[in-house]
Amino acid sequence: MLKIENINQFYGQSHTLWDLNLEIKKGRCTCLMGRNGVGKTTLSKVIMGLLPIRDGQIIYDGQDISKLADHKRASIAIGYVPQGREIFSQLSVLENLQIGVLANRNKISKVPEKIYELFPVLKDMQKRKGGDLSGGQQQQLAIARALCIDPKFLILDEPSEGIQPNIVAQIGEVIDYLTKEEDMTVLLVEQKLPFARRHGDDFYVVDRGSVVAKGEISQLSDDIIKQHLSV
Repeated sequence: MLKIENINQFYGQSHTLWDLNLEIKKGRCTCLMGRNGVGKTTLSKVIMGLLPIRDGQIIYDGQDISKLADHKRASIAIGYVPQGREIFSQLSVLENLQIGVLANRNKISKVPEKIYELFPVLKDMQKRKGGDLSGGQQQQLAIARALCIDPKFLILDEPSEGIQPNIVAQIGEVIDYLTKEEDMTVLLVEQKLPFARRHGDDFYVVDRGSVVAKGEISQLSDDIIKQHLSV
């Protein structure tokens, strides 16, 4: 589904991603893991075209999208939920979702009913401003908005961060449904090991801008955790 080939990325003179390679398989949840500041969010933004790369390629569904403008990536069915959610706090829940509908590749006219089936609370809160929702509800809204574009590939950056356990569990169930029932491909940027192990199929561990470990989630050993993930 998506291949990152020898990506190098810089912030000014700071070299943040070093000859980074990874492959995300179709219909699976791949967990991108690592300590704070190692390049996980940077890589997410690179995939979305929000940050430029110095060299390398991003191959999505057989197409080189390395130079494709960021606003065009939704049109090729890539959804993105950034760290911090970034909903529109002054718009209603429905208006936030309608923004996703506008980018839907199938040119639909209203929010799909499936969105409300996955996140029932949003149907009851359609008229409420996004900024009035709890943190967990805002995270559900951010994911729902991304799903409104009908993505084939979805990036979730720290979706469990600062969220109450019952909503974290619901988000995990949604991830499982999307990959197992809808054959959607998910890149899950995550630091919480139990959540990653419960819902991930594959993993990559990044340290100092490079991949240092990878495999199926069952291969995420205590040695890897101690060396690259524990603080």
